[in-house]
Amino acid sequence: MPLHNTQMLSGNIGCYICKHLNYQSVAKLSYSRLRHLVPKRCMSSQAEDFSSEVETSLQKADTSGKYVAKKSLPKLKEPIVKNFFLGKLERSMLVYPELTKEELDQVNSVVAPIEKLFSEIDSKSIDANAKIPEDVLQQLKDFGLFGLQIPEQYGGLNLSSTAYARVTEVMSTDGSIAVTLAAHQSIGLKGILIAGTEIQKEKYLPKLASGENIAAFCLTEPSSGSDVASIKTRATLSEDGKYWILNGSKIWISNGSIADVFTVFAKTEIKTSEGETQEKITAFIVERAFGGITSGKPEDKLGIRGSNTCEVHFDNTRVPTENVLGEVGNGFKLAMHILNSGRFSMGSGGAGVLKKLINLTAQHAITRSQFGEKLSSFGLIKEKFAKMAISVYAMESMSYLTAHIMDDYLDPDMSIESAVIKIFSSESCWNCVSECLQIMGGAGYTKDLPHERYLRDSRIMQIFEGTNEILRLFVALQGLQFAGRSMKDTFLKLRDPHQNPLLMFKKRFRRSMGKAIIASTEPDLFEEVHLELEKEARILSSCLVSLGMAVEDILPLYGNKVVNEQMKLRRLADIAIDLYAMLACIGRASRSYCIGLKNSDHEVSMFYYFFYYFLSIYCLL
Repeated sequence: MPLHNTQMLSGNIGCYICKHLNYQSVAKLSYSRLRHLVPKRCMSSQAEDFSSEVETSLQKADTSGKYVAKKSLPKLKEPIVKNFFLGKLERSMLVYPELTKEELDQVNSVVAPIEKLFSEIDSKSIDANAKIPEDVLQQLKDFGLFGLQIPEQYGGLNLSSTAYARVTEVMSTDGSIAVTLAAHQSIGLKGILIAGTEIQKEKYLPKLASGENIAAFCLTEPSSGSDVASIKTRATLSEDGKYWILNGSKIWISNGSIADVFTVFAKTEIKTSEGETQEKITAFIVERAFGGITSGKPEDKLGIRGSNTCEVHFDNTRVPTENVLGEVGNGFKLAMHILNSGRFSMGSGGAGVLKKLINLTAQHAITRSQFGEKLSSFGLIKEKFAKMAISVYAMESMSYLTAHIMDDYLDPDMSIESAVIKIFSSESCWNCVSECLQIMGGAGYTKDLPHERYLRDSRIMQIFEGTNEILRLFVALQGLQFAGRSMKDTFLKLRDPHQNPLLMFKKRFRRSMGKAIIASTEPDLFEEVHLELEKEARILSSCLVSLGMAVEDILPLYGNKVVNEQMKLRRLADIAIDLYAMLACIGRASRSYCIGLKNSDHEVSMFYYFFYYFLSIYCLL
């Protein structure tokens, strides 16, 4: 599709949204358990047969939308985004996840009452008073929203990642409540789920699931933000060996004033096998009842004003040794695991916010007249709606693809994919909310409409749970590290061209054919999508190879010093982010086309616009 046709597409998409108002009808998602290994070209009869096999591999709990996977889950054969840096991709990842009607009904049975609850919440009042009312908190507890992913045996709902993402989409329509709940379960109690002993789980999870106790995650300090390893809080073992004495301060702690249970990270001294003493980070489960804990005044914030954020101070807090979370000295890895596991839902959460705001803005655009015409008829307004639509489509597509992988594979490492979703979604939210406010004009700048509140609330998304700058470096460096380890001998030889002339000749020869030496074959992605999207799948394959070639040049040139080349790392990360978005969107659009989903033609149009827009950014057209 020529680039000039994207303007026509943007007009069509924008016009369609304004006409139909309800964005959900434009981008209706088949939430998300993959009928995995669907044959090429989406051969539906065989796909249905395989669907029944998938159903038998899952244990369903009543009709509440809870799924408990059996232990026989397969392992993910190849990483996704990490493989991009080798110019590779497992083709089955193009087959987009799809729920059966029964599964969709089960998810909706969970979501419907929550949607009703949030439609009745006065978000404007919460923002103005900078506090969530007690009766609202009690309603959240009554609905089980404090235990969404806690196993049923501890009183939780045990939602799958897919169902959790869908619920997050609803909860995020109020930023303050979304942050309060996320701070509690996505990071606050997540350490207990990941590394807690059975005794710790039985002791803490039931009250955390019911909301009787609220959790907080204590990592950031005045002198350490993104540099986690530089924390100053210390824990010293008591003389009798029964307690760790905790001293230090934490800042920007969500739920800090209202939490009863804290996951706290502190420096501890440990003995190495050689008898040397080293300082390493250890995680602790700390109860407010242990004493010596004080909370500062709640911060007066720009956005998410109803959420509680404050400093938390520990003064000789006595923590029993049985409250060490995981192993002594293993706290840094646990902190990273906790943060990595919670980021993927920011995509679905952001999409929920934007769909609501796009609907409100579309209503204004079709009723407001200027120069004798409706706003919705102007090309620049159509373009804004089109860009917002494709942003939401990409956010949803990435989130539910990632959620599926987390559900249907055994302990997959989705840290890079989650970081990619967080970066893309947080920046898209900020841009889209700004565009909605722009369409509203002066009215959007007042407190009478929710646009200014959503603008303030969305800004924090680029900062917390890892700033986007740090996460871009994380994505690029993790990808380069994976490529370097996978092709170590090749990269070492490329660093010494005079001693390896045959390899250099091979590199030049393969480059002349548009191929990289680190990827043995070009991914034939076109075999897994609808014929209508074959051309785009071939282009996507060549883009993956191009990234592999860039890595092939950068690693031998800079070696370990590549960590200092932040501008190049940012560029690599941006390419990987956009490739993952393209992957999710082409798979989803193809699947919609194959099964004849309502509005599938508009999904394909949105994919075209998204795809060629990003190709133009990288000057690939």
